[in-house]
Amino acid sequence: MRLTQEQQDMLDGKYGKGTAYAMKIQVAIGESFGAERMVPITRAHVALSNQEADLWFAEKLLNAGARCRVAPTVNPGFCLSFFQSRDMVSPEYADLMQRTHNAYKGLGAVLSYNCTPYIDTNVPNYGEIIAFSESSATPYVNSVWGARTNREGANSALCAAVTGFVPEYGLLLDENRKGNILVEVQAEMKNDYDYHMLGMMGKKIGNGIPVFTGLPKHISKEALRNLGAELNTSGAYGMYHIVGFTPEAPTLEAAFGGKEPERKVVITNDDLQEELKKISLEGNRQIDFAMFGCPHFTLEEVKHIAERIEGKKLRKEMWILTSSHVKEMAVRMGLDEIITQAGGFIVPDTCPDQPCWGHLNGKVGITESPKCAYYPQRRGIHFVIRDLDTCIEAALTGEVK
Repeated sequence: MRLTQEQQDMLDGKYGKGTAYAMKIQVAIGESFGAERMVPITRAHVALSNQEADLWFAEKLLNAGARCRVAPTVNPGFCLSFFQSRDMVSPEYADLMQRTHNAYKGLGAVLSYNCTPYIDTNVPNYGEIIAFSESSATPYVNSVWGARTNREGANSALCAAVTGFVPEYGLLLDENRKGNILVEVQAEMKNDYDYHMLGMMGKKIGNGIPVFTGLPKHISKEALRNLGAELNTSGAYGMYHIVGFTPEAPTLEAAFGGKEPERKVVITNDDLQEELKKISLEGNRQIDFAMFGCPHFTLEEVKHIAERIEGKKLRKEMWILTSSHVKEMAVRMGLDEIITQAGGFIVPDTCPDQPCWGHLNGKVGITESPKCAYYPQRRGIHFVIRDLDTCIEAALTGEVK
């Protein structure tokens, strides 16, 4: 790759060992993809995992003197104060979370602990070159906002935040942002949950950039969040287009760059139902808890739940995972009080795939999110997947039909 003098100085260690280490990784990534140069970024998001390998890398950079030139927002681990105060997490895992906090604080990250920065806290403008990791974030910023990022890993995004540059390849280039799969949606898209299920069609859609037709004219931010999250649960997608809706697809011709699609896929109601049977436990059973917020729930969704359980008592635990921003707004608006009085909890800064949920091991929950159902399986937690209102009703009655 051709490096500028500043970039070469970073690589040579003139900005410190930590920056040199980050730049060495960035250059190696660029060379592996045939990039010709590095380009500056304006934003970053690091999908920290609060796991040992993630922490090892962050501490390695910190101890070598690295500090972020572009302060990244970060993914959630778990809210230490919430779970420690309820004696729900062991000292070992609490220490891991505290060290993760300290490492990213030392690196100069924005400690947002939120997996949907593209909605509230780190929203890019059209055409911005950025470095975002997090499976739901990459398709959202590329597709909905028209910003430009590759599907960064947590470590490569952190390196980009430290150096301020990314190698120019992939979705940063015009020619690689065109669609090549026509996806005709014949299924009824009645609510945000249906976009979860549409996103789970990754195996049928196949590799490439899908161009969706047949969707409603109005699509909520929650539905778009769900679509991207599940596309990267069922497959690997950095971008999609919705004709007449996303900024780079005003027409079908524009979405495909004037070329014919490589293949056409039709999605029906039967497809969505068949997929649900594969990924969900069967219904007509007792459930132990309800969990929402993978990706993190918006204020509108919290309000929706509060309206449906106000003045009632939940039969089963309800955990609603949000950003700290949404939690604070819910407190101010009285939504947190309503949910707490019903027996539920709004939990900020927390992911379902964390060791703080040990008390749910061996239990059966209900969720509207296939992604939420997927990750905690390795922790012995399993789910029935249904639409949000069915989930709320199950938490009130203790069973799902």
